[in-house]
Amino acid sequence: MEWTVLVLGVAAVVLLTAGCTGGGEEPPENDSPLTAGGSAVSAYYRSLPLNLTPASPSYRLPLDPESVWNWGAVAAGLSLDRNATALLEQNGFVAIENPFNPRETDMVRPYTVLKERGIPVFVTADSVLHLYHIQFDETMRTIEEEQFYDDLWTLDAALFNASVETMAAADGQALEAARRNAAYFAVALALLAPSADGENTGFTPDDAARYLPPSSLPSAAVDELALIRGRAGVAESPIFTYAEDYSQYLPRGHYTRSMRLKNYFLAMMWHGRMTFLLTGGDEGSIVSAEEAAVQTAAAAQIAAALDADPSLMARWNRIYEVTAFYAGYSDDLGPRHYIEAMKKAPGGVNRTLTADETALLQAELRTRPPPAIYSGTGYRAVGNEKEGQKALDATIGFRFMGQRFVPDSYVFSGLVSPYTGAFTGTGAPFTLVQGERAIPTGLDLMSLLGSERAAALLDAGGDSRYLHYDEVYGRLEGEFAAVNESGWNRNLYWGWLYTLRPLLATFGDGYPAFMQTPAWQEKELTTALASWTELRHDTILYAKQSYTFGRAISVKPEEQAVPGYVEPVPEFYTRLHALTAMTREGLASLEALDPVSERRLQTLDVALDRLAAISVQELEGSPLTAADHAFIRGVGSLLDGTLTGVDDRAKTTAIVADVHTDPYHDLVLEEGVGYTGLVVAACPAPDGSVTLAAGPVFSYYEFTVPLSGRLTDEVWQGRLRQDPPARPWWTASQS
Repeated sequence: MEWTVLVLGVAAVVLLTAGCTGGGEEPPENDSPLTAGGSAVSAYYRSLPLNLTPASPSYRLPLDPESVWNWGAVAAGLSLDRNATALLEQNGFVAIENPFNPRETDMVRPYTVLKERGIPVFVTADSVLHLYHIQFDETMRTIEEEQFYDDLWTLDAALFNASVETMAAADGQALEAARRNAAYFAVALALLAPSADGENTGFTPDDAARYLPPSSLPSAAVDELALIRGRAGVAESPIFTYAEDYSQYLPRGHYTRSMRLKNYFLAMMWHGRMTFLLTGGDEGSIVSAEEAAVQTAAAAQIAAALDADPSLMARWNRIYEVTAFYAGYSDDLGPRHYIEAMKKAPGGVNRTLTADETALLQAELRTRPPPAIYSGTGYRAVGNEKEGQKALDATIGFRFMGQRFVPDSYVFSGLVSPYTGAFTGTGAPFTLVQGERAIPTGLDLMSLLGSERAAALLDAGGDSRYLHYDEVYGRLEGEFAAVNESGWNRNLYWGWLYTLRPLLATFGDGYPAFMQTPAWQEKELTTALASWTELRHDTILYAKQSYTFGRAISVKPEEQAVPGYVEPVPEFYTRLHALTAMTREGLASLEALDPVSERRLQTLDVALDRLAAISVQELEGSPLTAADHAFIRGVGSLLDGTLTGVDDRAKTTAIVADVHTDPYHDLVLEEGVGYTGLVVAACPAPDGSVTLAAGPVFSYYEFTVPLSGRLTDEVWQGRLRQDPPARPWWTASQS
């Protein structure tokens, strides 16, 4: 067909490349990908020393209601039934449905309602974690919508043009490679282009004229777009000639909020998942040797075009480095690797490598390690661990803006078939499908993050009863143990997981009695899992998803009543404070932080600093000051300041994220957060009195759907209203 160079109908944009000029450095190669380095802006994480010997006032369990001065008032005010009061007596706390609004999805509003009802406030880790999620998600959404969409269009249009120009000057293998690239970038441009403008689209009438895709498309691009838009499941890619999971091309997360974001999602998913394969022709390969050579030549042409145009390379660097600060570096090779390898190879950095020069480039690139996470490229069935490693090795290659290595996907890719072996237990655990561990569970990750309770629940539920589970788990445990504090804070994704770890500890002597119960460990496990779900929701586009290979009231004392209590986990608050500061300062250094977001993050910083200080006083048994009491009573208003200008859609707790795929059994693992509940806890005071206080908490879900049934937040919210799935079996002890 006849190709026409696309006119770039976009305005010039000043490139803000602070922190990512010069290409930047990616993590060095390590024996374990868990111990690789991180973004330069990880230096903004500054841990604060915490010297504390817990000595909180205590009480005995089971709790005597007569010893709690406001038992009757709170039980009546919250409509506690017999089951709830029994659990409250037994464990010193209970999690309940919000009696004021069972479908509450706001994590701050309950504080105001509780204050108005005269019920003491319990400030929860859940609420501040949810507020951090909002800051993380909103800052990312803002820069994607206001800057990265246009940057990506400019990149795709320029590289489409470069491909058309190369076609006019090349022959043989180089010509075929240029044709592939023209089709590849034509698909991206067609996905980005607006199909409408106006309210809720994110596009103006002028945008329809600015963002025009190629006037004609090759048949392979047309067929590719049909598969993407039809979300056809696993099918062969017309351009790349290997199997791709097109169910991934469902905009979800915050990307459903405008057409501009939906289109950005589709184009970035295309760039993040599709690999220009490096190797072929061998046993276990996905494509032939000839096809691998064409795909390598095509990748080299893209890298050379970027290298030849510093403004384009700077634009690519900016998108990559800012998103790397959020979610980490790509698990696959990319432009920087190919440019570096081309400089070492005889053909140099040019867009028309000969077949021999391409072969030498392939040899140079084969010295690089393969991906650490299998993400479904060229999906195939394998019979054992050795075959699985060969299949993973065969996926090495170039991704234009590759999805990122994240530790949870790395864990999940190892703790499934074929690596875990045959089921050796009895019953039907959550992870078991047709005799094998087809899907992982969030408990796997929480156990490796340090939760002894999660490990016990894996055993109790039979989810660790596989022949090689302990062996693989032990290897992963050793790799996590080697990660130092700097490694844990290499980017915001890792830092978020690091912040959750103090919640997963076993709380011993010196902590309030309710915190020393197994049921509280499970409540904190719910908090951590729900917060992790929000993390996966926020990074749904960038995090590389793992795949399974186929096969009555006491008299109130005269003393001042305790107006509330802060969940006493000071190490958690100090880590979240450090992570919030890292977010604010790191994004500012990348010139990727708007003034409104900066003020919201500063407000959260102030709140976390005060929560840490108060929780230390509680654990030391020190009386709180009048100012401390006033802070707790007014915490709802303060936290509401972190939501200035935030759309109601961004505030909801009712979100969902798919985190693992098993095409062989047609399963997708979904992690969901539901309505905001309340926790009621018996809180001790230095004078020996005990007060019931209440605060908002997450609800958590884990379930599977077929490949064709990946969920958006909107669909999940409808399911919550009509037919919610069962909560995990182990959550029954809390409510």
